[in-house]
Amino acid sequence: MAKPLKILVVVLLIVSSQIALASPRIKDISTVGVKGTINLLGYGLVIGLDGTGDSKGTEFTVQSVVNMLTRMGITVPANKVRTKNVAAVIVSAALPITAKRGTKIDVTVSSLGDANSLEGGTLLLTPLAATDGKVYAYAQGPISVGGFKASGGGGDMVAQNHTLVGRIPGGAIVKAEPGQEETELDHIDIALFNPDYTTAARIAHAIEASFGEIKAKPVDAGLVRVEVPDDIRANGDLVSFVARIETTHVEPDVPAIVVINEKTGTIVAGENVTIGAVAIAHGNLSIEIKSRPYISQPAPFSKGETTVVTDENVQVDVSKNRLVALKETASVADVARALNALGVSPRDIIAIFQALKEAGALRAEIKII
Repeated sequence: MAKPLKILVVVLLIVSSQIALASPRIKDISTVGVKGTINLLGYGLVIGLDGTGDSKGTEFTVQSVVNMLTRMGITVPANKVRTKNVAAVIVSAALPITAKRGTKIDVTVSSLGDANSLEGGTLLLTPLAATDGKVYAYAQGPISVGGFKASGGGGDMVAQNHTLVGRIPGGAIVKAEPGQEETELDHIDIALFNPDYTTAARIAHAIEASFGEIKAKPVDAGLVRVEVPDDIRANGDLVSFVARIETTHVEPDVPAIVVINEKTGTIVAGENVTIGAVAIAHGNLSIEIKSRPYISQPAPFSKGETTVVTDENVQVDVSKNRLVALKETASVADVARALNALGVSPRDIIAIFQALKEAGALRAEIKII
């Protein structure tokens, strides 16, 4: 039971030691300057499937195949089209607003019909448009699903990972450059990924300490504004100026948060998570019910009937865990060691964290995802 938790302790120790070794760059915790993406969407067909495509009842797939063949000069009645090797898909991508014509971007391909798998398929040329209807890129190429699905007679099936969604790395080529809005050259905005007043103040201080005469002002928890000097604007050396800002190191302030995923039993604790002095006793209650059917037959020459009787056996096991007194801890590694001393699993730790929060001993916010 305690083995998964020991692995968690090792991971937390490694993370804690790495935090003190190097501070991240500003570009690693924020967006510097003019950045952003345009969401693109398109409808296409995946061909070359091994009988795992859409069924004949998926009418939009059949109609798409008929329309495609018609444009190629081939006329085929819709009732004669078989689509088991074809699947209708939705293709999505994120286009950076700084992308130039000819840039390749990744695309995600998702099944739209009732296909069983996109494994081994190839996406036909698909236009990708933004919300304004303008086509910015065209996608095409073989799909990587990162898994497989195989089925046999009698309903037997073996599957690994999800095979109805795949990706094409560099599968779309930009044909139209996004129109960038005119931006002011007298300042550079730094937008934090995770807004925090302390981190914003540290970024402004780090920039001023690194550049000397440069003025940096934290506008709010999520934005820091850096003034561009007159000589930088005059020389047209804005790219180098932004590059220096991006590579400036700063130590972000991380809030005390414990993130819990109850579906998978995953627990992630931030470096500032601490607990107060508390005593913990955690036990498990296991209930096992076994049901065994047997045949009950009447006595010879009697008027009874043969019936199926169920024999049920219920067992209850209550584990006896000791009461453990934990001292006040000052680091996430101490928290992990203290909980590991209880010999509990990660799923038990979820219940313990929630109880510690209710008792006021956990000095952190709990987020359940």
